[in-house]
Amino acid sequence: MSYLRLVVCVVGVYSMFLLWAIAQERLSVPFQSIDGTSSDKFHSPLFLGTCQSFLSCLSALGYILIRRKPGQTLTQTLGLTDTSKPITNGAANGSTSNGSAKSNGHTNGHTPHTHNTRSRNKSLLLRYFQCAVFITSAAPFGFAALSYITYPAMVLGKSCKLVPVMLMNVVLYRRKFAAHKYLVVAMVTLGITMFMGFGKEKPSKASKNSDLSAYTQLIGITYLLINLLIDGATNSTQDEIFARYRVTGQQMMFWINLFSTVLTSIISILPLPYIPVLHPSTSGTELQGALEFIRTHPSVLVPLAQFALTGALGQLFIFETLQHFGSLTLVTITLTRKLFTMLLSVVVYNHKLTPGQWLGAAVVFAGISVEAWVKRKDVHAKRVIQEKEKARIKTL
Repeated sequence: MSYLRLVVCVVGVYSMFLLWAIAQERLSVPFQSIDGTSSDKFHSPLFLGTCQSFLSCLSALGYILIRRKPGQTLTQTLGLTDTSKPITNGAANGSTSNGSAKSNGHTNGHTPHTHNTRSRNKSLLLRYFQCAVFITSAAPFGFAALSYITYPAMVLGKSCKLVPVMLMNVVLYRRKFAAHKYLVVAMVTLGITMFMGFGKEKPSKASKNSDLSAYTQLIGITYLLINLLIDGATNSTQDEIFARYRVTGQQMMFWINLFSTVLTSIISILPLPYIPVLHPSTSGTELQGALEFIRTHPSVLVPLAQFALTGALGQLFIFETLQHFGSLTLVTITLTRKLFTMLLSVVVYNHKLTPGQWLGAAVVFAGISVEAWVKRKDVHAKRVIQEKEKARIKTL
């Protein structure tokens, strides 16, 4: 049963995110208008985020309700009840020797446990909202980067989340890291530099003027770095939530996507002025621009639906893998999935990679493989220690 579950998780992650990647790249290039007179790009990244976060929220909620244990309240199911042992009324107000509570007349209906739960929930929801703000801010930069760099370059860059995650953990939470992680960072940085330096394929913004290629790639790298830095802040905040609060991955997925949906929906209906990257629409609200684009370019519907649906289902497979097989297995699956995503992009969209770029990609994945190997070694060492400790206890 465990083996079958692992196979289902691997197939789910691979199939959903490979299809998601194809849709994402398709959404970054022009679509033919319904009358065939023009081709235009889809300039509504927040609308994309709203579609995906809404479906992700629904899929997470459905998963949580299906896996709900008998007798659980809704707040417990959604992770809004502290799993630590509550303080009973008898403990709070004093109790007699036979266990009956003795009221002091000053409870006003609130116990210390109730106050602590409210304080915890307020802090937890604030952390979820913080993640939603980070995700909403990061997505437009990743979408905009595709106009300046090729998709394989972006996939390779997104494979290097360890760098911004380490940086943001140090800056935001003062965490320290093992020495091997700095070797991984150096290899990843070298590989990315080689990949970009040896590249000959021009991004879409440079297709009409080759002299702009270096400049446009610099803009694309800048957008990608901003995206990765915000992603690093998101991941470090999620680590903080897991460390401080007893929540499941699906509960986190539900609340973050719920806040993201509300946030992007509000922004999409506001009449904002033109803002590079964040609000590239030139007139009206982003929602109006997105709906008008869909009306005049109906061919965008299929990749848009594919992007939102596969992204939502893919997250469920990721959290299922994390829950039953741990982060090490998830890292291995994610690493190989990104490699196949880059290869699939090369095949489907006919990208041309030079030998130097293949070497740079190999250096990047070798660096990430070092991280996975060290994690596997650490997990094995911990298991050996635990087995020895169990054996020692049995002999006592």
